[in-house]
Formats: sequence, C-alpha cells, structure tokens
Amino acid sequence: MTRLLVTGAGGMLGRDLLDVLGARSDLKVTAATRTDLDITDAAAVRAAVVGHDIVVNCAAWTDVDGAEAHEEAATAVNGHGVARLAEACAGSGARLIQMSTDYVFAGDADRPYPEDAPTAPINAYGRSKLMGEQSVTRLLPDTGYVVRTAWLYGAHGRNFVATMLRLARQHDRLDVVDDQHGQPTWSYALATRLVELADAALAGRAAPGIYHGTCSGQTTWYGLARAAFTLHQLDPDRIRATTSDRLPRPARRPAYSVLGHSRWTAAGLTAMPDWHDTLAAAFASSAPPWKDT
Repeated sequence: MTRLLVTGAGGMLGRDLLDVLGARSDLKVTAATRTDLDITDAAAVRAAVVGHDIVVNCAAWTDVDGAEAHEEAATAVNGHGVARLAEACAGSGARLIQMSTDYVFAGDADRPYPEDAPTAPINAYGRSKLMGEQSVTRLLPDTGYVVRTAWLYGAHGRNFVATMLRLARQHDRLDVVDDQHGQPTWSYALATRLVELADAALAGRAAPGIYHGTCSGQTTWYGLARAAFTLHQLDPDRIRATTSDRLPRPARRPAYSVLGHSRWTAAGLTAMPDWHDTLAAAFASSAPPWKDT
C-alpha cells in the first residue's frame, strides 16, 4: 500500500487534499498539521518522513504582506523548512511534491509564463518560495516536483472570493483592482490534480521538475469579484474597477500572473479547466468558497 504524508494538512489546500485522498482505499495517508509538525525542525521532519513513499508539502508561510516585515521568518518556513523536507526525502527515498507560487515571477510578461521561464520575484514572499523551489530541484533532481499555483480560493480558510462575499454584506459598493491579471484556482480542483500527479510520479509517468497548477484562462481581481457576485445572485455592478496604486499594499503584487501548463500534457495528464467552469463548480459544491466565513 502506498504511504503518503500531507504536511500543512490543516490549511485550505491541505484539507481539500485530505478530502480527495479519503476516497482512496489503496492509500495510507498521514495528515500533519502545523501543530503536529514544524517543518523547520530537521529531526522532527526526518522522523515524520520515514516510512512514506511520497510527501505533499502544503505547509507554508502564506501571509504575503507580513513577509515584507518578517522576511527572515517567512524564509525559515518557505525556504529552509522546505530544504529540511527535501533532505529528509532524499535520505528516505520518498518523492516530494512542493507547493509554490506565481510570485516567483516578476509579473511583467504579456503571455503565459512557461514552467522554465526565468524567475525574478518582486516581494519577500516570492523570494522565500523561490528558495524552497531551488532546494527541491537541487536536492531531489530525480524525485522532486514543484507545483506553482495562484489565486487560490476554497471552503477552508481565508480567500478573496469569501472576502468579497463577506464584504458584500457590509458595503453597497466595493472597489477592486482591475490591473492585476491571473488565474483563479479552486483549491479542491487543484487537490484532485495533485493526487493525479502523485499517482503518475509513483508510476514513473511524470518527470520530476516544475508544473503549473492553476486553472486555464485569465481574468483580473475585478473580473473574479463580478463573477462571484453573479454566481451568488448579487448585482455585479456593485463592484467598481480601480487600480493597484489606489489600493496600496505592503508587498508589491505581480501585474501579470498567468501561467502556462504544457508539462501536464507531457506527463499524460490534463491541465485544469477554465476558471469560469471551476468557479461555478465550487459554488455548486457542498463546500462552497464562503463555508468558513
């Protein structure tokens, strides 16, 4: 029986991943939340990884703005912690699927970033995640997988879609930026693809390296907010377009975070559907994106 360890199992993606894996009787799954496992603790990580065939790391420092003021702390988790996991997997022979981000790119492109595009993060969070990526590719050249995702929303935890629907109850109008482009991605749909990638990796069908785990198509935060309002039977004209300079944040955001998905096809797998379709599926599901709000 295949043995799989999910770290960061209490987060939005981790919880969805456990739901997907729960339907598999051929897998023995170990769920490790942040309380169960501190990935910066090398000894604890080595002990946790032993006996598993594959590790999916969903543990991360995810506070993008907080990382600007606390880059060392963010890097301890997203960079050094990932290195500890990669070292443990190298020692035990386990494969590692590491979650990463579109923020490793500068966001100045005008077409989807391929998996091998040059990286150039513009904020502390992106730099910390890139360090984690580099640890995986360096320490696990034959058994390491990096999956970059972006604009995640889901039932478990804070996310943009849930925030918009919560704010709709408090304000008649909402200003949302229309100059940042990306791919809204339902965490449950991503979890399904991660399990498929794990199966392909263990079967030797998926080559190690970098994959882009985002939905197809593209929109802006303004476009996503309007789509969410429409699906929730709210008037989308309550959303007003604005620009990033009018809503400044501590961390710079990439203006263009659209990712290409060619490596899924090379592995015999399919990329995720268009973001409109997965957003509609999320709203129709038993665990819609506003469940925990």
